[in-house]
Amino acid sequence: QLMSSASPLPVGLITHHDCLHHDNGEGHPESPRRLEVLRARLDDDVVRAGRGYWIEAPEVRDEDILRMHTEAYLARLLHTDAAGGGWLDPDTRLGPGSLDAVRRAAGSIVLAAERAMNGAGPSFCAVRPPGHHATPSRAMGFCLLSNAAIAAGTALARFGADRVLIVDWDVHHGNGTQALVEQEPEIHFVSMHQWPWYPGSGAAEDRGPHRSVWNVPMAAGLAPARYRDALLGAVDAATTGWRPDLVLISAGFDSLAGDPLGGFTLELDDVTALTRTLVKSAEGWCGGRVVSALEGGYDPVRLGAAVVAHLEALR
Repeated sequence: QLMSSASPLPVGLITHHDCLHHDNGEGHPESPRRLEVLRARLDDDVVRAGRGYWIEAPEVRDEDILRMHTEAYLARLLHTDAAGGGWLDPDTRLGPGSLDAVRRAAGSIVLAAERAMNGAGPSFCAVRPPGHHATPSRAMGFCLLSNAAIAAGTALARFGADRVLIVDWDVHHGNGTQALVEQEPEIHFVSMHQWPWYPGSGAAEDRGPHRSVWNVPMAAGLAPARYRDALLGAVDAATTGWRPDLVLISAGFDSLAGDPLGGFTLELDDVTALTRTLVKSAEGWCGGRVVSALEGGYDPVRLGAAVVAHLEALR
């Protein structure tokens, strides 16, 4: 049974305890506390209310990683892990337990994509580390594997999808996602992000070699409606004459007002409105096949509230 707005389905909450074992060190904003607080909030407000249920994330297959990342990069991750870990860029560490965490994080969204293509209803991947800055051959910006890109490529290769839409509303440009998917014309990528801001990419004129990328750079401090309208306008452009079989949301909640790593002004009502609009559109495109995965969001309490609102709208 595909998702229908007339009969809300509980959301599959895909996660794994290994995602708590990735530790960037004291004071790092991408900390295990993000997921600890989020999982407790989901237990209290979603699972106990019958609106969602936990699913254990599998490990991603190497073949799915290598569809998007290079063999040399995977070998580097394995070598660094065997050597006891180390910093892969100034912000991004691979330590004891990190490789297990990234395999589960990527595996979660691959499973979510498979479930969606099989008509199982909506899923949210409550995992870390995030993924959208990881490029084919390097880690950066807290990210080690590009979760959404891996899921999109796997959906095309193994799950019967012909076209995949990725919508990224993290406050930072999804440069890694773009680098991994822009060579595949049947993956359309929309990223709304603060500009100028880390990582310094994502100009509006950067459409990729197949013009399958829609970058939406936005100034900080605008009225929330400006961000909503800009993102949804880009989604409309990305789907004009092109209907996706699967929608993946890179759900970065650092786009909320007050996040320590961003300057956007979105509130919980804006998260609800964006999610509902994407779900409604997906019902027309592809029977409501929508998958969402956590990216940024660095105020743990605010993050929990936003995800609860997001999940209710996914239903």
